[in-house]
Parts: sequence; structure tokens; C-alpha cells
Amino acid sequence: MTDRALVVVRAGALTTVQDRGRPGYAHLGVPRSGALDPPSAALVNRLVGNAPDAAVLETTLTGCALRPRSTVTVAVAGAPCPVRVGGRPVVWGAPVVVPAGEVLEVGAAERGVRAYVGVCGGIAVEPVLGSRSADLLSGLGPAPLADGAVLPLGRPSVPHARVDVAPQPGPPAELVLRVTLGPRDDWFTPGAVRELTARTFRVSSASNRIGLRTEGPALERARPGELPSEGMVLGAVQVPPNGRPVVFLADHPTTGGYPVIAVVRAADLPAAGQALPGTPVRFVAVRRR
Repeated sequence: MTDRALVVVRAGALTTVQDRGRPGYAHLGVPRSGALDPPSAALVNRLVGNAPDAAVLETTLTGCALRPRSTVTVAVAGAPCPVRVGGRPVVWGAPVVVPAGEVLEVGAAERGVRAYVGVCGGIAVEPVLGSRSADLLSGLGPAPLADGAVLPLGRPSVPHARVDVAPQPGPPAELVLRVTLGPRDDWFTPGAVRELTARTFRVSSASNRIGLRTEGPALERARPGELPSEGMVLGAVQVPPNGRPVVFLADHPTTGGYPVIAVVRAADLPAAGQALPGTPVRFVAVRRR
């Protein structure tokens, strides 16, 4: 039994292992996956001295609790939340030492959706197609955490960062998504295309790692039927028959037959991963580069 491991005391609503994902396999039907908020995942790795591609834990709303078998340095960032070690409050957004056998408690998100837990050495589960990310759509990678599971850790590489608190943007009060119209905006009426960028939508509670679903005005089609399946990209804004846009996130399908009215700029997607149900959503059209 290795002492470089974490024991899951409380798995939370949905906690998964994530890294930068597995790009380059869409032709095989494999999504990219990876952390929904890559800047926060990169930050916790930097704070604990890991390489940028080390695997971290991504929690959803309710946090998690972990017990290390050996003393480790951890950092929690992303959605602001209370953090405790051995029942005592510790700093969020900075490196914290957790002694062997003590419980690290990552509390419920106070704002936002997903917190990230970086551990010195990284989460060393077996990689699949070059990534340790859990993919909820295809089932590749490690399963979501369960109480009692044991997660192996890698060996620390460099000393952790010496900071008090690392600044980071807060979860959005309003989600503004810059979009490039197309490739299938001609499947919608001119009024529907204007409505996409003129009206305010809201994040639906049905959103998940596959896509951010919206509530609001239904976008009217200009033509009936469906497309033959075609490739889908991260950030594609697909419109199903109910007319409510869906923004594809990390675990999105690689093909689909519903028309894509626009594509969100990659830089705006981390905020989408932190947007709570009910958050106002505005799509802002920008020119093609």
C-alpha cells in the first residue's frame, strides 16, 4: 500500500479527475474533455508546484473531503468555497499543508459551480489516450469519485509557490459570450439570428459538462428537417428542436445533426463552466478573424 495517495472521505455531488484533456481524437468520436475552467486548474497546479498538465480534482457545487496518507501540499481555487484541514479553516486560493491522516474539507461553492483541488505530485490515475480526464459522455478515463475510493499521487517535482493569495476572476454575475455567427445561421430566420444577440437568456439547471443549456426565447427555424450529422467543436452553439441554444462544453459530442447558429470564443468558455443556473446569458456577435 503506497503512502502517496488520497482517500475519498466524501465524494460530493460530482467530483472528477481532470487535466488538459485529450485533443486530437475527434475523428474517433472522442471528445476533448478536460477541466471546464482551465485557468483555475492551471492555477492550483502552479500553486502546488505541479506541471501545467498535471491532473487535479474538479468538484461540482458541494465540494468533497479527502484524507492524504502522507503529508501533502494542496491548493483550492475556482468557485470560492470554505476550506478546512482537520476541522480548522485554512486559506482558499493559496498553498496549504495537509498532514498525513488529517481531512481536507472543500466546502460547498459560495459562488460559481466548480472548485479545483491541486495536490503536489498530481492525481496519478492511469491515463487513457494520453489524458487522465474523466469524460462523462464517452465514459473514458476514471469514474467520478466515490466514497472510499483511493487516488494515487505522483511524486512532487518542484517546491510550491510562495504566495499568500493568488488573485483570480470571480464567477460571472452575467455571462457574456462572444460568438462568431455560423456555420448554419442560414437555417434560422433573420429575426431569430437578431434575437440570439439582442435578447437575454438564462443558464438552465439542466446544464452539465457536456453543454450549457439555456432558457429564454425560442429561435425560429427558416427551414424544416435536420442536417446529416457533421463535426462539432468546443463552444458550438447548437439549437435543438425546442429552439433554446446549447453551448457545447468539454465533454460535448463530436458530431451532431442540429444546426449550429454560432461558435463561442474559447476565451469565454471558462466563465461558462462557473455560471450557476439562472445566471443571465448574452451572446455578442464578433467578426470572423
